[in-house]
Amino acid sequence: MENPRNRSSSPRQQPAAGGTHSGREPAQSGADGGVAAVTRALQILDAFVLGESHLPLAELSRRCGLHKTTVLRLARTLAQSGYLVQREDGEWRLGPATGWLGARYQAGFDVQNVLEPALRALSQSSGESAAFYVREGNVRTCLVRVEGPQALRHHARMGEGLPLEHGSPGRVILAFSGEPGRLYEQIRKQGYQWSIGEREPGVATVSAPVFGMNRRLLGSVCISGPESRLPPATLEALAPQVMNTARQLSYALAGNASAAPAELPPSRWHP
Repeated sequence: MENPRNRSSSPRQQPAAGGTHSGREPAQSGADGGVAAVTRALQILDAFVLGESHLPLAELSRRCGLHKTTVLRLARTLAQSGYLVQREDGEWRLGPATGWLGARYQAGFDVQNVLEPALRALSQSSGESAAFYVREGNVRTCLVRVEGPQALRHHARMGEGLPLEHGSPGRVILAFSGEPGRLYEQIRKQGYQWSIGEREPGVATVSAPVFGMNRRLLGSVCISGPESRLPPATLEALAPQVMNTARQLSYALAGNASAAPAELPPSRWHP
């Protein structure tokens, strides 16, 4: 049932200098043990947002909060390994190595052979967009997404870090990671979760967990769309489709797709 308050399907550095080596610059590490130069290099890669093909040095410097000479030195180092490319006009763009890195990351989940076909089938049967989310530290990211056939639909940016505690995909991940509380016990019991406007106003989602070998939680699969098309009753009606897709993905990603049972009681989803 809908909770009117949250509209969900259940109740409610400073771097320190290190020693020198062979006359090179001193290595620096942060208070958390990280290497400052690596952190700064990753800042440069993270400065590019979706839809931007290239950025000038001054803008990279501004976004990273680093001096232009520091950014230039790091950018040239990244370019040596193909992670950045300098254009003829002097501006910088992401290099081919970043794409290859992303492809290898996705390959760990067998995106092309397993995830995309399953999400495409779910999108076609539900008429809405379908996506697969994974946990990365304290956020969730969209690993792969299939847009629905409707003209009006919810758009999610792949790779963007989103809060786990807002929206059904993150709630499901928290629940099956063992998060305590009445809300998460309810999610584990029913095997799915839906929410409306919990992270983004007017957006409705319903999600279920996906497991791999040895019942290890891999992420959550969900369908999403506008609230006007996905009221609570519709989300409840679509939940079995989402759970069925999640069940099929769990067996497929565990390398045992042929053994997937036709029916599985929700209580069996508890890890």
